[in-house]
This record gives sequence, C-alpha cells and structure tokens, in this order.
Amino acid sequence: MIWLIGCKGMLGSEIARQFDEKNIAYVGTDREVDVTSLDSLEKFANSIETASYFPSDNMKHYDRQINWIVNCSAYTNVEKAETDTELAQKLNEEGPRNIARLARKINSKLIHISTDYVFNGKGTAPYKEDEQKDPLGVYGKTKADGENAILKEMNQYFIIRTAWLYGFDGKNFVYTMTKLMNSHDQIKVVSDQRGTPTCAVDLAATIIKLIEKTDNSKSVIGPKSAPTYGIYQYTDAGETQWHEFATAIYKYGKKYNRINNDCVVNSCTTEEYGAKVERPSYSILCKDKIIKELNIKIPNWEVSLEKFIKSSRFNPL
Repeated sequence: MIWLIGCKGMLGSEIARQFDEKNIAYVGTDREVDVTSLDSLEKFANSIETASYFPSDNMKHYDRQINWIVNCSAYTNVEKAETDTELAQKLNEEGPRNIARLARKINSKLIHISTDYVFNGKGTAPYKEDEQKDPLGVYGKTKADGENAILKEMNQYFIIRTAWLYGFDGKNFVYTMTKLMNSHDQIKVVSDQRGTPTCAVDLAATIIKLIEKTDNSKSVIGPKSAPTYGIYQYTDAGETQWHEFATAIYKYGKKYNRINNDCVVNSCTTEEYGAKVERPSYSILCKDKIIKELNIKIPNWEVSLEKFIKSSRFNPL
C-alpha cells in the first residue's frame, strides 16, 4: 500500500492519476491530515493499517500495510514565504521530519519532493546531488532544512529535487502565460534565469518507475538490483530561460488553438522586471544519477511542453 500525501496538488494529482491507470493500491490525503503533527500522521496511518479507513470498497481487498509514503506536500509560494516564515518552516521542515519519523517507525520507504532552490544558482555547471546547499531565501532554506531532517531521521528514503514544474492541475507558469497571452498584446518575461521546465506527467512516471524497480528488485539477485537510497534529481532534458520558455508556450499555444490572440513576448532582466525575491539565476540540475539507476531516457522539455499543450486535459481556466 502507498500513502500519497498532498494528493490534490499539481504533482500529487498527477501521481494519483497514474496510480489509478496502473491499478496501484494507494491512499491519498491532502489537508485533512496535518503533516506538522506527528500524532495526526500516526492516527491516520493506524486507521489505514487497521482497516478502519476505506477510501473505496475495492481497497478492502488490498494489503493495508503502508510500504511507501510519497510526500508531495509543501509550502511553495516563494515570495510569500519571506513573510510567512513560520508556516513555511512548519510545512517544509517539520512536516518532512514527522513523515520521516513515522516512515521509520512503521518500516515504510519514503519519497520526498524537493527543489532546485536549495542551491544559490550562482553556478555555471549542472548541480550534482552532493553539492553544498546554499539557499537564497526562506523557501529554499526551509526546503533544505526538510531534506536535512529526513537524512537525520531515516535511511530508506529517496529525495527527488526538481525544478520549473508545471502540470494539468493547479497554478503554474504555462497556464499563467497562456492566460496572459490571450488577454494582452504584449508581455515581458525575464531572460537571465536559466533552468529546465519539468512536466508533472514525466516526473510522476519516473517516481512510479522508482517504486516499481525498488519493489521488483526483491526477486532479483545482485547488490545493484535496487536503486540506491539517497538524493536524486529530475527535470526534463535540455535547458532554457524563462523568455524562451514563454516563447515556446506561445508557439504551441497558437498551433493548438489554446491562444487566440496576437501577443508580443518581450524579454527583460530580473532587475527590470522588479522581482521582490532573489531567485537562482542558474538552476540546471544534473540528472546522470537517476538516468543510470533507473535506466531511463528523459524527454526534452520542449517535446513534453508540446504534448502538454496539445492534450485534451489542458485547461488554464
């Protein structure tokens, strides 16, 4: 049984959809279980394992032992975190610590989602998993603290850092740009911050492959049959900057009739844009480790973007 925490968020909802498609047994929770309270987590875990909680009738037939916890819950508002520090710390540090303590107690494996914001973005080469963390603001600091809390609490964990995430459910850059381009003749987008967009569909599929390969390795002989626990990084392939990303959104938005307005996409610097919070100027994450461990080929960000905009699920309203 998998416990998916944050099942209504952008990534969590996509993981849930793919779990359903593959008929994977899971229980999804959102804000009804308080991750900042270990007691709340323990009570819910007990209700699952004692069969007092049934999300649906067909779940009664599954083994109810929690073997995996996938944590997609987080405080993600980068700007608001600067003033809402206490809540950001609770959700991004205390929450993961409590989840890790519970996972260790019930002998469950943990997948936790983290971010490129744990780095300062002043590098010039893709960041590797073991490089020194040096977050710029409150959001990045709390996410780094959350990683550290998990490392101290347990060993059976996979921390997956990602960046520039977008998906079918919830607010994201692709939906925001689509709406702006449909309502404005001109917009301006920064061109001095580099990174790689990540489609939630791709990340969710990778997370499921990680779970499946780990579970299936029980019947495989050999020390390298299962992925090694630790920190991993995943984004789609390639790199770009926000202005180029927006230009690609406009191109495919026009191609698939998602954008019915003529809009000029102008570039500007971060300083000219007047950003309230300093953000990493270079957010490329090295993905060699996860490619090798899972033997996967990562799709180019622009290929995934076109599929996303073309999809019947695309709905920026």
